[in-house]
Amino acid sequence: MASHESHTGRLPGLFANPDMSSFTEFLGAYSPRSLPGGRTPPASRAGDDIPHGTTIVAVTFPGGVVMAGDRRATAGHVIAQRDIEKVFRADEFSAIAIAGTAGIGIEMVRLFQVELEHYEKREGRTLSVEGKANRLATMVRQNLAMAMQGLAVVPLFAGYDEERDEGRIFSYDPAGGRYEERDFHSVGSGSVFARGALKKLYRPDLSAEDAGLVCVQALYDAADDDSATGGPDLTRRIFPVVASVTSDGYRRLGEDEVGALAQAVVDGRYDSPGGPTAPLR
Repeated sequence: MASHESHTGRLPGLFANPDMSSFTEFLGAYSPRSLPGGRTPPASRAGDDIPHGTTIVAVTFPGGVVMAGDRRATAGHVIAQRDIEKVFRADEFSAIAIAGTAGIGIEMVRLFQVELEHYEKREGRTLSVEGKANRLATMVRQNLAMAMQGLAVVPLFAGYDEERDEGRIFSYDPAGGRYEERDFHSVGSGSVFARGALKKLYRPDLSAEDAGLVCVQALYDAADDDSATGGPDLTRRIFPVVASVTSDGYRRLGEDEVGALAQAVVDGRYDSPGGPTAPLR
């Protein structure tokens, strides 16, 4: 009787790859999130030593949207940069932020900015918010081959819709899927913790300033539980990048404004380390 592949420690059938001696190695190579705890195997992947950026958040308020991102970039378990910028002006009425492979993400942002400017000059008008979101989805999809090698970029797009007079948020998956989000959203390794904070702190009647404060609170909570997310660095004066988009256009908050928000958040954590609590009733 012929011996089975499984007797040699390898999996039969489709999983009988001579370079993979166990099901764990197969999962680690093709579906690392399926491993216990979503961990990756000891062997490093292609993008592990390349700087990655996290975490980014966005919150809508009446008449606009606020987007913010922490400043840390990591390469594996090392802090590659403490003051990287992940939030950018896309055009006069929109903003884009990146999570994932920093180098590819920044190049994607630059190309996106150029394409929006080119369209405006050629057509004599700006592209609609839907059009911008769709174009960005195509660009993300074009990076799918690199994403499969561990060099994924997942942007977050937000813009002011002149027809609706409101801010809108769009998220993406590595395959270019585009999804419109309601009220708020977060992306990146600390997004789970940031989204929990956003869920408790969001109010439909937020002012632009309070929306910025909610974003900084969410980033602080993300940094509290995610080692790849950097919190406000009061010693080095490194604060999150916070920007708003309204009918007046894109505006990045100044260092003094963001510094005041960060200081208020840090001061509040001395009395309440877990952050502000939402009313139960």
